[in-house]
Amino acid sequence: MASDFFYPNTGGVENHIYQLSHCLITAGHKVIVITHAYDDRNGVRVLSNGVKVYYLPLLVVYNGCTLPTLFASFSIIRNILIRERIDIVHTHSAFSALAIETLIHANVIGIKTVFTDHSLFGFADLSAIITNKLLQISLLASNRVICVSHTGKENTALRAGVAPDKIFVISNAVNSDIFTPDPSQRDESKITVIVISRLVYRKGMDLLAALIPILCSKYSNLRFIISGDGPKRIALEEVVEQNQLQERVTFLGAVKHEEVRDVLVKGDIFLNCSLTEAFCMAIVEAASCGLQVVSTNVGGIPEVLPKELIWLTEPTVEALEDGFDAALEDRKCGKVVSPFEAHNWIKQYYQWNDIAKRTVAVYDDIKKDPKCSVRQHVRKIFKIGIVFGFVVLVLYVIEMMLNLFFSWYQPSKNIDIAPDIPAVANRHLEKRNGYSKIVDLNESHRLLRKRICNSSL
Repeated sequence: MASDFFYPNTGGVENHIYQLSHCLITAGHKVIVITHAYDDRNGVRVLSNGVKVYYLPLLVVYNGCTLPTLFASFSIIRNILIRERIDIVHTHSAFSALAIETLIHANVIGIKTVFTDHSLFGFADLSAIITNKLLQISLLASNRVICVSHTGKENTALRAGVAPDKIFVISNAVNSDIFTPDPSQRDESKITVIVISRLVYRKGMDLLAALIPILCSKYSNLRFIISGDGPKRIALEEVVEQNQLQERVTFLGAVKHEEVRDVLVKGDIFLNCSLTEAFCMAIVEAASCGLQVVSTNVGGIPEVLPKELIWLTEPTVEALEDGFDAALEDRKCGKVVSPFEAHNWIKQYYQWNDIAKRTVAVYDDIKKDPKCSVRQHVRKIFKIGIVFGFVVLVLYVIEMMLNLFFSWYQPSKNIDIAPDIPAVANRHLEKRNGYSKIVDLNESHRLLRKRICNSSL
């Protein structure tokens, strides 16, 4: 697995990589994760269940993404892939420069690759055009592509020029053993609205800022709990102060993933104002905790939950207000699914073990692919156009020359093979209020090795 987004950072991509890696290791596969270093985390670390993570010393420039250099990371990534005897490289997120670079390096080395796209992109603005062209160039090196929704599949096929038969749809999942309902935590005298999101424009924070005073003036017993952080938090706080709603709107800031459930169970309605979403894990977690979900009807959201669990609206303030009113009316009339019925539905359809099995099926499908020759790869390059094709060809030639140089300078036979780490899942998982916390096992492994050495003496 390779991506800029991983623990200790939190988010949908980070959780996806960790949970998928955890399930693959439990099923008997070997998994390592490559990401960039953090202030308090660098080098090689081992997380619970034997997930080995390489925190590389790369420069982070914007929003958790590394500086895209392409060639500078070739040596270290080649060394890791050979050292760990990697058969398949699985990269995540089109926003991650490290993921794209690792995908290209692995292809040049001769390792088969998979790319998972977690986001939707537009086609009209300049940034989208540039991003789509870069993604199209990058996916020339990918054997298969995974998208988290059918809408995401269509989007990726159109903007990156990938054949639809090479794209698989495998959704996200939720740990339903953690996200369980608890109606006793709700305040029956109030209607509590939960918002858990990054406070950025793409998540519809401008819509939320306009909606909060409208709903608070309409319902006197309404309160908001907003969890998350981002540049739009200032705008939300200004709206709250201008309308003197400080006692009815609570800002929690960034909340750790293991604490999200404690926030959700306090609510009656979960509000999602996103302007674009490929899947939206937050609404699945909310539904698993038994909340009514009011959400904008954008991207892949209509595919996620059945109509009994979600009230869909257009991404406008008026439509969100109407959708919220409809959800409250259905609640008063008893036309809503009980929290535990909703939880059981999520538990049946969104399981990480099932996601892991479907992902392994994609890996097995890749094994059937013949190795792509240099001539075939050059033909793929020029399918994207003469101008871009020539530029990409130059980059590809440099990559090939780097591979030849390092094959001579540091042959594979001279690279030490890393020993496999046995799965240590249940013994080292910390349990805290029912949560399985991500644990750094380096100290545990040192103690374990010391114990083995002492016993052997």
